[in-house]
Formats: sequence, C-alpha cells, structure tokens
Amino acid sequence: MDSAKSSFSSEYLELDIDNKLKNFLKITGILNNVFRPQKILKKTRIKLYNTLALPVLLYGSETWTNKASDARRITAAVMKYMRRTAGYTWDNYKTNAQIAKELKITQILDKLLEYKRRWMQHVNRIPRNRLPRVTKYYSPTGRRSHGRPLKRFLDT
Repeated sequence: MDSAKSSFSSEYLELDIDNKLKNFLKITGILNNVFRPQKILKKTRIKLYNTLALPVLLYGSETWTNKASDARRITAAVMKYMRRTAGYTWDNYKTNAQIAKELKITQILDKLLEYKRRWMQHVNRIPRNRLPRVTKYYSPTGRRSHGRPLKRFLDT
C-alpha cells in the first residue's frame, strides 16, 4: 500500500514539473517572439521574465523533491531564455554561471532552495495541530515493506 502511494506521488510530482516546464516554455516563447532581444533592453527582458514566467515555474515548488534530472531540466529551460536574452547561442561556449553573472541574476536552483527554506520557516511558525506541521513530522508506523525506505518530507 505504501509503495503504491509513493509511486502515485512521484508520478504526480513528475506530471506537475512537466506541466510547469511546459507552461514556462510557452510563456518564454511568447516573450521571445513579442519582445525580441535585439530590440528590447536586457534589463527589461529580465523584469518581464521575473514578473511573468518565473512565478509560473515556481508555483508549488516548495514541496518538490529535488532530483538531479529535474534540476537539469529546470536549469536548461531557464537558461534557454537567459542565453537568448544575453545574446548568445549554444555554440558560443558560455557557461550558465557566466551568463547568470553577466545578467546579474540568481541561479534557478538557488531560488528553488530559497522558496523551500521560506516554506519551512512558515510551517515552523504555524500551530502544531495544523496539517502542514503535522505532515512535516509524520513518520509511518508498523512494518516496513521491502526495498528502499520512504523519505519523510523533512528529509527532502
């Protein structure tokens, strides 16, 4: 039963991240078509990104379990837009860190961790009987099933 729950939740998480990335890429594609990098200042494109595209991607990210494959996909999607904003193509051999430093932006994975940290601080402030605080410290009882142990929300 527990393995079915964890399988369902991981599939739901994958679908959630997939949908967020799809919508994020749709919005950044529209921004790229309407506000061409050659005609708009970099500062303006970054403000549009922070206002329109980033909230779509990060909504609900506080509860995501960060996996390396998801981190790569998220970083690639963000850097696709930022690379175009900076005026580079993939064959210019600029690293993501160099582009982020040039545009003076925070890396997306650092923002994800900051969102998660803020959510945990909020959960710690709410009363003990509220559901988010209860689920933070929940640990299943009884016999464990075979295989890798399930992670608590606190361990992610």
